Amino acid sequence: MKYHPIDRNLFIKNRKNFASQMKPNSLAVFNSNDIYPVSADSTLPFAQHRDIFYLSGVDQEESILVIFPDCPKEKHREILFLKETNDHIAVWEGEKLTKEKAFETSGVKTVYWLQDMEKIMFELMTQCDTVYINTNEHYRANVETETREDRFTKWLKNLYPAHSVAKSNPILQRLRSVKDPIEIDLMQKACNITEKAFRRVLGFVKPGVWEFEIEAEMMHEFLRNRSKGFAYTPIIASGNNANVLHYIENNQQCKDGDLILFDTAAEYANYSSDLSRTIPVNGKYTERQKAVYNAVLRVKNEATKMLVPGTLWEQYHVEVGKLMTSELLGLGLLDKADVQNENPDWPAYKKYFMHGTSHHIGLDTHDYGLLHEPMQANMVFTVEPGIYIPDEGFGIRLEDDVVIQEQGEPFNLMANIPIEAEEIEELMNS
Repeated sequence: MKYHPIDRNLFIKNRKNFASQMKPNSLAVFNSNDIYPVSADSTLPFAQHRDIFYLSGVDQEESILVIFPDCPKEKHREILFLKETNDHIAVWEGEKLTKEKAFETSGVKTVYWLQDMEKIMFELMTQCDTVYINTNEHYRANVETETREDRFTKWLKNLYPAHSVAKSNPILQRLRSVKDPIEIDLMQKACNITEKAFRRVLGFVKPGVWEFEIEAEMMHEFLRNRSKGFAYTPIIASGNNANVLHYIENNQQCKDGDLILFDTAAEYANYSSDLSRTIPVNGKYTERQKAVYNAVLRVKNEATKMLVPGTLWEQYHVEVGKLMTSELLGLGLLDKADVQNENPDWPAYKKYFMHGTSHHIGLDTHDYGLLHEPMQANMVFTVEPGIYIPDEGFGIRLEDDVVIQEQGEPFNLMANIPIEAEEIEELMNS
């Protein structure tokens, strides 16, 4: 891995917290992701399943973690199964985890090779009553592919049909949504790498540059700072492309007078950052562009103040909608009749701001978190209002990542990334 080793105490603590929520005499199993084939002998780059990473720090394919707090054998209360490495694998694929290295990474003392898994699982299943399976229940999930986790669950339930089955996901949704200081530090590193890339492109952008050239500049900066790359598919949308919310082609030339909407950010050690900025191609906002820009910035600043312990996600978005409605009236994009006659299920402001303002962020860009439960300290959220005006040929979105505090306003992990229009203009023309 490119990133520096992570303190294994994070994973020890995460497993302890998970185990404390389990039913008596139960075990939980977590699998790595597959390496997905493209065709012939080509594969996609491996990306670890975030749950097994969260609980073990193991960032390697064909790995299984078992947590069994009440196991009669103390050494089997935590187990890692790993693909056995050998000299041939070391030559062709590089170094894999040894049993010793797996312990250094995870803090799990009992490590077996994967070939012993079925035999040991039989012993464990005779000693437990309930097995926790790991299903994907994220509110944005839409998965058609059968995952390695799915196949394992099918195998387990078929072989041991008399066991009670419980779900790991509700426990993980709550645990993963509240970040440990070590996690916040890793996310800060991702944000700092993103800052370097953004400052780099402020000095690079000029009329005639292509969106993909900007993408390449950012990727260069990410890689040279130990990131694997973008935390999500990058959006570099010039002109009217910004009015396509998930524009990812990045294949157009940036023209004098246009704006470029960036939704681009680095990952670090599997932790995401998520940044949006909107800059002028020629280094100078027009009067109208700046008016809309500052309206979005005011909404972002006021919305951020609402992210405090006890806030409910749904009500928060209602309040942000009121802020945006006021700004759109001031910009002449809405009038009083639009607001008076609006559909409560699709308020008038949605014509120009049709997406949500905030989502959990962490190991996943759209991270775990139960949206019907109140916000808590050390949850990390994006704040990303936008105004999109196809008739005027531009859209603006501004976004930072913030940590909810016990008291007061959130801590902005992106406070050092330029956002004021005047600062961006100054940096682009320096």
